[in-house]
Amino acid sequence: MYEFLVSFTKPQTLAAYLVAAAVFGTFLTIFLPYLQGNRLETRLKAVATQREKLRKQNRAALETKGLRRKDDSIVGSISSKLNLAQALEDPNVVKLMNQAGLRGPGPISAFYFARMAMPFAGAGLTFFYIFFVNDLGLNPVMKYGSVIFGAAAGFYAPNLYISNLAQKRQKSIMRAFPDSLDMLLICVEAGMSIEMGFNKVSQEIGSASPELAEEFGITVAELSYLPDRRLAYENLALRTGHEGVKAVCMALGQAERYGTPLGDALRMMAKENREMRMSEAEKKAAALPAKLTVPMILFFLPVLFLIVLGPAYIKYNAMQKKNAVAPQVTQVERPSDLA
Repeated sequence: MYEFLVSFTKPQTLAAYLVAAAVFGTFLTIFLPYLQGNRLETRLKAVATQREKLRKQNRAALETKGLRRKDDSIVGSISSKLNLAQALEDPNVVKLMNQAGLRGPGPISAFYFARMAMPFAGAGLTFFYIFFVNDLGLNPVMKYGSVIFGAAAGFYAPNLYISNLAQKRQKSIMRAFPDSLDMLLICVEAGMSIEMGFNKVSQEIGSASPELAEEFGITVAELSYLPDRRLAYENLALRTGHEGVKAVCMALGQAERYGTPLGDALRMMAKENREMRMSEAEKKAAALPAKLTVPMILFFLPVLFLIVLGPAYIKYNAMQKKNAVAPQVTQVERPSDLA
């Protein structure tokens, strides 16, 4: 075991481990989507589960007041015993996790537990590596500073992970949102109610964006069971966290309140969201030259210089070998010189 840990101090062994980890990560990235199964079926099951939960909550609210869901898992019990929800209270946690598609008390308890445990894990791993494996030539102040940095990285790692999930989910939703508004407009103008329209769109848009289909399915369930229908639109805006969706939900809420026609509002919102998507694509295209400068300098120019200057360097070495100076001949002393 000690020899295995000592091997990490050798640059060649560490490079081999990093290459093996990179190869494993590449294969995992390629084949993991095939092992996850059908995402659409998973999302539809989640929508059905959420609808069933809303139905049970609506029935239970008629019988019992103040009934709340509890997390009976090990992580949930540890979080409740240590009162992590109040010790690490963050008002944006529930909102951010809803935007990431993680709902219920279980993910929240796991998030608070990870926020408590990850700093100790990061500090412990950094301390073990710096003090027992390879100190990297650091002085004591930098060693303890590295340990503190590991603890800080562990504390912010759960937030970064959830934020990354929320951003990926938001991008998937916004790619299909303008098309879904067009389909919703067709359904409304065909005489369907807004619930039937959302339900039909969620079935049709599922292949393009399972996340958006899930959100529309939850909205249909909330429109059926919440006392105020405008709350369903507000919840949809909070779960997505995008300005385009918020504007559409506000227009739907106003139409629900004042009885204004939905067709014109949906047509205008679909056009605005499509223009917003086009402007975001133009911004990304305009930012590409600045972003590609450093990768081109690091990866493209060295290869170009190697291709251009490599043959000249090889010819120069060959000429140097041909024009090498011959070994000097030692002079033999003659007898006349000795006299």
